[in-house]
Amino acid sequence: MTSRAKKALENDRRPIADYGLIGNMISTALVGRDGSIDWLCLPRFDSPACFASLLGTPENGRWRIAPAAATRRSSRRYLPQTAVIETTFETEDGAFELIDFMPLAEDEERSDIVRIVRGKRGRVAVEMELVLRFNYGLVVPWVRRRDYGLSAVAGPDAVELHTQAPLEGQNMKTLSRFEVAEGESVPFTLSYHRSHRRPHFVPDRGEALKHTVSWWQEWSKRCCFDPSQEHWREAVVRSLITLKLLTFRPTGGIIAAPTTSLPETPGGERNWDYRYCWLRDSALTLYALLNAGYREEAEAWRRWLLRAIAGRPDQLRIMYGLAGERWLPEHEIPWLAGYRDSRPVRIGNGAAQQLQLDVFGEVLDTLHTAREDVLASAPDAWKLQKVLLKHLVQIWHEPDQGIWEMRGPARHFTHSKLMCWVSFDRAIKAVERFGLDGPVDRWRAERDAIHAEICAKGFDPQLGSFVQSYGSKALDASLLLFSQVGFLPDDHPRILGTVNAIERDLLQDGFVLRYRPEHTVDPYKQPEGTFLACSFWLADAYVMSKRMDKAEALFERLLSVRNDLGLLAEEYEPASGELLGNFPQAFSHVGLVNTAFNLVRAAGPARQRAARTGPDVAAQNATTTGQARPQP
Repeated sequence: MTSRAKKALENDRRPIADYGLIGNMISTALVGRDGSIDWLCLPRFDSPACFASLLGTPENGRWRIAPAAATRRSSRRYLPQTAVIETTFETEDGAFELIDFMPLAEDEERSDIVRIVRGKRGRVAVEMELVLRFNYGLVVPWVRRRDYGLSAVAGPDAVELHTQAPLEGQNMKTLSRFEVAEGESVPFTLSYHRSHRRPHFVPDRGEALKHTVSWWQEWSKRCCFDPSQEHWREAVVRSLITLKLLTFRPTGGIIAAPTTSLPETPGGERNWDYRYCWLRDSALTLYALLNAGYREEAEAWRRWLLRAIAGRPDQLRIMYGLAGERWLPEHEIPWLAGYRDSRPVRIGNGAAQQLQLDVFGEVLDTLHTAREDVLASAPDAWKLQKVLLKHLVQIWHEPDQGIWEMRGPARHFTHSKLMCWVSFDRAIKAVERFGLDGPVDRWRAERDAIHAEICAKGFDPQLGSFVQSYGSKALDASLLLFSQVGFLPDDHPRILGTVNAIERDLLQDGFVLRYRPEHTVDPYKQPEGTFLACSFWLADAYVMSKRMDKAEALFERLLSVRNDLGLLAEEYEPASGELLGNFPQAFSHVGLVNTAFNLVRAAGPARQRAARTGPDVAAQNATTTGQARPQP
């Protein structure tokens, strides 16, 4: 096997869990434990990648800094309560640290990556390899040597590498070999700019590091999670930092993940682009931010939501771009081999055009929660809600593609109907609690009709459970949300029966599958890993039925599958111990935060909010279907 083929194979087999995330709330980078940055999109999350070896080979772009010695050991960590990664490499000659971070930026067309090599012990030979490939690993830039390092240009994109380390061009790569002794530092900065604009630099990398560490630590201190729960608090804070990294600072939008096409099944076709903002995540994300005390971020997310969905209600999308863009056409990248030969590699997401009725419920629940938690006034929010509800009256009877965005025939998904019920229920609560105007009698009639239809068509008496779609025998983990939205009391036989049925049919080695692929009409029927967000929902269901021992045991099991940096992907394969799907996944980290708060307070958000807003608000919240409305 040639050296090049061997390197490609090694890259192809690297587990997703080997990566850590750095970012500046404009873009992010994935850093491997071997010192290689294998995924970076510039200037934004959704821009074409200039390092794409994650989905191909090193020839598709990467930036690697590592010891020259073949025999080495490494360990890594985030600097406490920050988004700064410190990797320590040890060899027979000594040891050095590699500090990786992205300084904060205000300009959405400016992103920098700073990498600092610091000698800790002895004297170590270090190698650097920079392979720049714009447009998802395809375009080789024109590279020129500069007195500060080098510049690289290709079409609209340009980067500057600022370093005093010796550089050498070889086979369309930039290489460097140098030594670092104890107490010495060798910094590198990669700075992006549009090719028609003047370049910029980070003048003092040490000061930039101090400022970045200080900013993140101050931000992390705002988390109001119970400090006595030290282990869980660390997990919550890490998840919140991850959510912050996935936030597009100029608009407040939060992307689902910073990657595309990391497979749900290695070697399979379920490879989707998650670098967009899903409305489905909105209510759950808002709960997480409000619970943790991040009102500023919650308000920014709510403002993004209102801007994104503004317009005709029949044009409501399930997902939007970072600034609310609606045109997200899906196409394939043929020159990338895919992670572990998982093809096609997709850019854009065709599911953006689907009808998914549940998003109406997520949006209206989000706006209702914002109103209950007294976020900053949004005068047009109620008008927009009424417009959406007027449209929903006309379409809730229709089949749709469901929460899992199935690409088979539309069906009457039970969860979709449930969230239509939530839409009208929250509007009725807004009239009753806040004196807002609206056709409340019509809304009550629609709510009651949906409730009756779900109970008649979405429940299977033989199974003793709600089912995935009307007339189906298939189960679906989204049914765990029934009690959480207040559709029926927590101890209702149909709720308990649904939880029991999901335990029987969808639990795999203690984790929850979304559904059984063989029981669906989706054209992609490959087996997949357990879905981590659904596993957190089961833990919530245990909390709500007061089975605290089971809830805590499942939560601890979920914490144990995080990688060594505390990050979660979309899915987990128990048999292999692998994280699968796009990484890190916001939905999984939102689930972790919400379940942690539910466990600690063991009372749901109505009583949780009472700690911040007083008993009157808690009493109002407790009127939903005669019980406290639990938190998803």
